[in-house]
Amino acid sequence: MYRAVRPDDMVSELVIRYPYLFLMLEHFRINLMLQEKTVEQICNENDLHVDLFLVIADLYVESNHQTSICYEKKDLQQIISYLRHCHYFYKEEKYPQIKAYIQLIKKLNPNPEIVMLEGFFKQYFDEVAEHLDYENSTVFPYITDLLNRLDGEILTASNIDYSVSEYKDHHDNIEEKLSDLKNLLVKFLPMGNDQSARRKLLFSLSELEFDLRIHSQIEDHVLIPLVEQMELKLKQKDEE
Repeated sequence: MYRAVRPDDMVSELVIRYPYLFLMLEHFRINLMLQEKTVEQICNENDLHVDLFLVIADLYVESNHQTSICYEKKDLQQIISYLRHCHYFYKEEKYPQIKAYIQLIKKLNPNPEIVMLEGFFKQYFDEVAEHLDYENSTVFPYITDLLNRLDGEILTASNIDYSVSEYKDHHDNIEEKLSDLKNLLVKFLPMGNDQSARRKLLFSLSELEFDLRIHSQIEDHVLIPLVEQMELKLKQKDEE
């Protein structure tokens, strides 16, 4: 299978070439002092499945969806941990940063239409926060319960009637509306003495949009298919 990132690649050189990989490492909670270590060395040091690293790194490099690898229980736990860190990054870093840039633009360019931008982003991020909270409180605990049940432990009663199909129905691409926000910023908002702040806001929105897109791809192409396999395996186990 073709991979844009390979096990013997030096991670520091990959990050220099593809800076957003630095963010991926942060989501994996990998020490960012990379030295001259290869992907395989970094993964071994962090007890991380090399193929899992490669699948997600390829998404950051070229949006490659090929995921035909065999996952283990710890891989699924690491995927959940990765996604939880993404949630923290969006809510605790990106949202305050973007909000601050919008407020700076309002200060530099007191145009009534800037208020529209502020309201649009607040409404958008309220929807994002609801989506992330749903995953944290319902989806991830359910997956953990499935893992425990497959190991012979009891599924918690609150999640017995749940299924990943409900998550698929609830799941949407939360990054899509950011394009509308960027269009509003670039095409329609009157300019004032805010060009530098506007550029910083655009870059910050683009970073959020990029990472949210990969977040959705991981859920759609890695997490959900894995959980469907787990549900089928558990159903077969119960029928034995």
